[in-house]
This record gives sequence, C-alpha cells and structure tokens, in this order.
Amino acid sequence: MTYLWLALAFIAAAVVAGVIFARQGARPGEARKHWKAVGLAFAALAVLTAVFDSVMIGMELFHYDASHILGLKIALAPIEDFAYPLAGAVALPGLWMWLTRKPNGSSSRSRPNLKGLVPQALLASRPVSWVNTAYPFAAAMLLTTRDIDWVLILCTFYFLIPYNLAMYGINDVFDYESDLKNPRKGGIEGALLQPRLHRPMLWLAAITNIPFLLVLAFAGGPAAWISLAVSAFAVVAYSVAGLRFKERPVLDSLTSSTHFVSPAVVGLALAGANVTSGLLILLASFFLWGMAAHAFGAVQDIEPDRQAGIGSIATVIGARRTVRLAVGLWLVAGLAMLAAPWPGPLAAIIAVPYIVNCAPYWNVADTTAARTNVAWRLFIWLNYGSGFLVTLIFILQWSLTS
Repeated sequence: MTYLWLALAFIAAAVVAGVIFARQGARPGEARKHWKAVGLAFAALAVLTAVFDSVMIGMELFHYDASHILGLKIALAPIEDFAYPLAGAVALPGLWMWLTRKPNGSSSRSRPNLKGLVPQALLASRPVSWVNTAYPFAAAMLLTTRDIDWVLILCTFYFLIPYNLAMYGINDVFDYESDLKNPRKGGIEGALLQPRLHRPMLWLAAITNIPFLLVLAFAGGPAAWISLAVSAFAVVAYSVAGLRFKERPVLDSLTSSTHFVSPAVVGLALAGANVTSGLLILLASFFLWGMAAHAFGAVQDIEPDRQAGIGSIATVIGARRTVRLAVGLWLVAGLAMLAAPWPGPLAAIIAVPYIVNCAPYWNVADTTAARTNVAWRLFIWLNYGSGFLVTLIFILQWSLTS
C-alpha cells in the first residue's frame, strides 16, 4: 500500500466524522464560522508541517521510499505528510463541538446534554491526557526499530484512545460516589459518568481493549505478552472492587506510574530492544516521575477521599509529607538522568519545572490541600512542554546514532 492510499483513507474517515460531528454539535449559525476556523487551523498546521518535516528530512533523520510516494513536495516535505494535519483539523473541532454541546430550546427535551455512552465515555477517557500513554510507546518502539509498520500504528492508536478509555473509564465507574463529593470532577480532570452508563462503560472498555491486546500479543513474543499482561492488570487492579490498588497507600502510586511506563516497556518488548544500563536508568527515572505525579495529584483529593472512606498515599501520610515526597521523587528522577548515556543527561532539566510548580506547597496542611489544584492544572500543561523537550532530545539521539 502506498502512502497516498493510506492518507486518502485517513482523510476520508476524518472528513466524514468531522462533518457528522459538526452537524450534530453546531448551534444555528455556527457552521460557517466553524469551517472558517478549520481552514485557519489547517493553514497553520500546514506551515508547521512544511517547516519541521523539511528540517528533519534535511537532517536525514528519516526518509521515504520513492516508490511509495507521488513525488510532489512542499519544500522537502512530501505532499502525503499534510494528510494528517488536515484530518486532525477537520475531525477534532467537530468532535469537541459534539462532546460539549448544550441543549438549546426545544431540542433539550429530545436531546439531553452529552447524551449516550460514546460522548460520555470519550470525556471520561481524558482526551487532554491521551498523548501521555501513546507517546511513550511510540517513542520507545520507533527509536528501537527506526521503522514505521502496522504494529507501531495499531499499538499507538491503542495506547492513545482504547487504553485511556479503560484506565479512566473504569476508574470513573468505581469512583462515582467519591467523585460526587469532589468539586473538580466533571471536566478535563475527570468525568461524572451517569450511573445508568456504568455497566455499558465497563463493557465498552472490554470490547475496545481485548481485541487490540490479542492482536498485539500475537505480533510479539513472551516479553510482549508479559508486558501487555502487566499493563492491562495495572489498569484493572487500580480501580475495580476487590483489588482497588488506588486505596492501598504507596501501591497506588506504584500502580499509577505503571500505567504510563508500561506502554514504553511494551514498545521496547515488541521492538526486541536490548536491555542496557542506560535504558534501565531511563525507565527508572520515568517510573519515579510517574510516582511523583500520582502522589502530588492525590493531595488535592484528601478531603473528598476521606469523606468517601478512600485511603490513598496522601490521606495516610498527609498533605505536607506527600508534597515533599513528590518533590523528592522528581529530584531523584532528574538526578538519575545525569547518569544516563548522552544525550540523556539533558533530560535532567525536565524535572525542574515540576519541582518549581510543586515546591510552593511544601508546608501545605490537610485542611488547605485543595489549593494544590492550581498547581495540578498547571502540571497537566507542563506535560506538553516536557514532551516537546523530550522530542528534541530523541531527535538528537536519532541523529547521533544514524
């Protein structure tokens, strides 16, 4: 299959989805403004694609098989590369309008806000955090194999959406009672899934995850089977009744970190990566970062968790100690990267903004722990900046080993 046919199929699916979503979600008179915004967004993305693709191709970080492309280029970027920003610009705004639409007039009687399983499930999956699990897998596998194949594409999609649907959707089902007492739930930080959708949500998580896991297990060997099993078990064990690792202090942070590190391990296993000391340092640092993130995130929920009888690392050792633990874990994670092979030490600087963001709450009390939500919201966006810096380091690593 040439890149052209793959790109056309991708665009066609995105256009159909974008049109349907926009028609369902747009208010009267908004359609024209919506498509103008789509055009402007694509223009900006096209410029960025042309610039950065040309830079990376010029540095010989990757190349295209001439027999699989048309040969038409903008600067050095093949025309096929522009399919993906076009698809995103067309589909995602419409999807957002559909997910966040509000009842209007008489339509509210027949179409309740965010009705149905699919829109609520997508909101429950925390779209703002999708990249946090897909990126570690894709980066680990691509840097190991230096090739794009169906396994990379399929598994990246799996860790982008179905995986998050299971991880957060299952959590929202079993955390519903405590979430009702939590004022920050109901937005990008967590959904309030309607009780009538709890059972369908669990079925949807199973239906959208099990087929991917079976296909990926078939594509890999024993190392991939073990890493996929650990990843899936951690997703389920964190939330479901009877296991509820999220209510077991310290184990809750360990399990949460596994949610984000295991996709990278799966990528390395599928790619057949050699286990080196540098790789172990990188994974250990990432794991400490994940533990710090979970521990700090638990601080803001101390009061609603205690009211719901949920024991977390923060409710047990208290807000002040948990914040200090998070700062310490981020510090150790950064220092660990200094021992990694070059250019790994450059990643040590990434720990600094997280420490700076967390440190003002060094002496926070349990009664004022909810104030840390300000830093938590900033933490969500810090992840994007960190991802950008990590990408630059990966590009440098790629160029040094080419």
